[in-house]
Amino acid sequence: MPSSWLLIENGTVVDGAGSPASASTSVLVEGNRIVRVGPEATADAVPRGEPLTRIDATGKTVMPGLIDAHCHMTYGESRTEEEIDLYTSPELRTLKAAFHAQKVLRAGVTGISQPGGSYFIGVGLREAIKDRIVQGPRMTSAGRYISTSNSLTDWYPDSVGVPEGSIGILANTVDGMKDEVRRQVKNGVDLIKLADSPYGDYQAFTDDEMKIVADLAHQLGKKVTIHARGSAEVDAAVRAGIDWIMHGNVMSDETIERLARSGRPLVPTLLLLANVADYGARVGAPAPLRDGMKRMLDKTGDSLHRAHEAGVRMVLGTDTGFSVAPYGEWHARELELLMDYAGLSALEAIQAGTQHGALMLGLDGEIGVIAPGMIADIIVVDGDPVKDIRVLQDKRRIETVIQDGRVVVFDEAALARHWPHERGQAYSVTDLTYDLVHGGSGAPGNGDLPELDASDARDLVADLQHREASARTD
Repeated sequence: MPSSWLLIENGTVVDGAGSPASASTSVLVEGNRIVRVGPEATADAVPRGEPLTRIDATGKTVMPGLIDAHCHMTYGESRTEEEIDLYTSPELRTLKAAFHAQKVLRAGVTGISQPGGSYFIGVGLREAIKDRIVQGPRMTSAGRYISTSNSLTDWYPDSVGVPEGSIGILANTVDGMKDEVRRQVKNGVDLIKLADSPYGDYQAFTDDEMKIVADLAHQLGKKVTIHARGSAEVDAAVRAGIDWIMHGNVMSDETIERLARSGRPLVPTLLLLANVADYGARVGAPAPLRDGMKRMLDKTGDSLHRAHEAGVRMVLGTDTGFSVAPYGEWHARELELLMDYAGLSALEAIQAGTQHGALMLGLDGEIGVIAPGMIADIIVVDGDPVKDIRVLQDKRRIETVIQDGRVVVFDEAALARHWPHERGQAYSVTDLTYDLVHGGSGAPGNGDLPELDASDARDLVADLQHREASARTD
């Protein structure tokens, strides 16, 4: 059977490996692999009679497709944690995840890793994409986050318990953790996700628990990642052999040094914080939440700049899936944030969003770079992201998406639709008091809503102000 060939001609190639851009360069693809880059990439290299598709990339940038290492396809663009965990049936959650996957791919994100989600929907979606039944980025997936009673995702009171649809599963003993690892591996996950403390102010898993989980997952051929915002958790995760770290908002110099020596990547995942801090007022995010996320960003910037200077490898991750970070809208903004809050250059940021994400796809050394022998996940961009990284945020400038050597054709009408999870039954965002309506001490004027205090907005960062002060940094 003859091979299929694709020739991308005369573009400016940004290879994803950190090399300077190469103008007027062509890329030749055979099947799903890049075979030639540069002067030898011509139509003359294609055997006579074999099908060839040509793309004129003159004046455009040719680069690897982006890899988002922190993308939650089961979150359903929810506005509350209850919407993520409680509302919408498993069947509808699955269909909505499949619908949203095409939006992610259209944004030039050709690979994602889902570090936790509802049921084993991510595993099913991964297989449907792989078999080309569903249009979406190539994918790896964890199951539900493994949590303790003191860590992220054990949201609800003990009287309620952990709902079956929760993104987390409770395991307070080593045996329980090992049982859950074995069950998730049996059900086809690619990686295990641990969830340490929500805010980084203490270490929710013991050193031994982290190591036992990591060792068992590795024994079973799987990777492990962890939600770790504070220095103590990051340090313990590195010592336990966890494969990559999510967040690292507050890190001491000693922790950063250990992380850098280990060679393990850090996925800072700044987008959720920045979108709420910068744009949250436009969608009604409470003032304490916006202010808390801005404070966390400032604190994170200090840690990330020191980590970058120490040589820590960073990876694009966005926490996409919330209403403030919807699918296919903001993935590339993380590159701009890595430049602003970690000090990366444009080429380093692109490398964080391409080559460095290959590990999370289980394809380290095979994807994320424009070079012979690499898998042909490629985008053609109208603009120069090295000069202005923000061009990647405009989907209209992602002119061509190539996945596994094939040009992707999108249903643009379908992409314009929204299909979120069922909404929570909210009655208001504050209390309708007499003084609010008729005026009184502390009441706002002109019918404006008051700014909510922290007790009205207990969310991920709503009470960070006092928690940050006690965060462990040793």
